[in-house]
Amino acid sequence: MRSGGARGFARLRPGDRVAVIAPSGPVDPGRLESGCGVLRDLGLDVVVAKHALDRVNLGGAGQVRDDWQRLAGTDADRAADLQAAWCDPEVRAVVCARGGYGATRVLDHLDWAALAEAAVTDRGPKLLHGSSDITALHTAFGERFGITTAFGPMPAGAVLADGTGDDHQASLASLRAAWFGSAPEAVRGTHALSPGRAEGPLTGGTLALLTAMLGTPCAPAPAAGRVVFLEDVTEAPYRIDRMLTQLLQAGWFDGAAGVVLGPWTDCGDPAEADAVVASRLGPLGIPILAGVPAGHGPRQLTLELGARVLLDADAGVLTLQAPAGGV
Repeated sequence: MRSGGARGFARLRPGDRVAVIAPSGPVDPGRLESGCGVLRDLGLDVVVAKHALDRVNLGGAGQVRDDWQRLAGTDADRAADLQAAWCDPEVRAVVCARGGYGATRVLDHLDWAALAEAAVTDRGPKLLHGSSDITALHTAFGERFGITTAFGPMPAGAVLADGTGDDHQASLASLRAAWFGSAPEAVRGTHALSPGRAEGPLTGGTLALLTAMLGTPCAPAPAAGRVVFLEDVTEAPYRIDRMLTQLLQAGWFDGAAGVVLGPWTDCGDPAEADAVVASRLGPLGIPILAGVPAGHGPRQLTLELGARVLLDADAGVLTLQAPAGGV
């Protein structure tokens, strides 16, 4: 990715075709239909991939088990859905139905040359959207194709499919602004762990996925000159400490401009998680803003990874700087 930021994805228009795929965990059919209805209400032509409602048990033949071994179809089928959707010239955006586990497993099954050729259309780069486990795809697509991607709520997730009230409306408004290119409001955090201002391309995602991809062909590029976004769910503070330590020891944070933290959802005492981050990243001497409502949690704003942002930890805001992508 260029130091000035990636090329912004082409903003959507009413009537554009959006393909929903399931590259990770199995999808609840009712939730998927509800979430796709939300996208259709935005004026989009939503199509669901062939294998989006598949599920497979890695443990072998027999009953599908309700545990970590459940995936939304075989690795080859999930990769085929992603490949077909991304390479379809009628599809303007590829939206992941949910996260969970398994996105890293599809990376070895993809034809990267064909994906690269299809990445930029007559209107600009295609849009890839998702969060959590989809961090693996954000990292691979963003770095390989030099494009921005959208980290936000997914159609089979609770926030879009089941959500009501202010959190649902705020999440949907943020997604709409990112996808269609209306002026985004500054994203507010709750408190600063380290003061200061920074600017640069936004990078990062879910901490566990960034760490898991170190040393692989799709590893996240070093954070030098970038503002890093980090969040996660159900990770104890000691595990957050261990993952941050691994990234630090790998040199990944060297030269980072700033850090933005989502809520550490179900990660134990929030104050303890803050203390872990402050102890590990505070010595970097860069601004750190915590409590940005993106990632896991009841309110999930959409962040454009790869776009240039301004972080003002003193004011508690993160602002998109780069102009919108293609129209």
